[in-house]
Amino acid sequence: MLVLSRYRDESIYIGDDVIITVVDVRGDRVRLGITAPANVSVHRKEIYDAINRERRQSDGEPAKPREPRRRIVPPIPPTGANPLDLGSVEVPQ
Repeated sequence: MLVLSRYRDESIYIGDDVIITVVDVRGDRVRLGITAPANVSVHRKEIYDAINRERRQSDGEPAKPREPRRRIVPPIPPTGANPLDLGSVEVPQ
């Protein structure tokens, strides 16, 4: 899992089409804005799980949750380095 820190109004890109923006932070709650093409489904986990349960019931057979397409693993920092400091990342223009 890639873990990133962002401040309000900062964004994270996933591929070229999906943008996640921190809209607001209040206490331990974070509001996110997600911009994605119409052909990309975006659901909260509990809604996604409910959709899969309904599909399983309507199909009459157990449905396995989709596996992630790829796993992103951050680089291992050198010994003594701050494990949360991922350094700078260049974004292609």
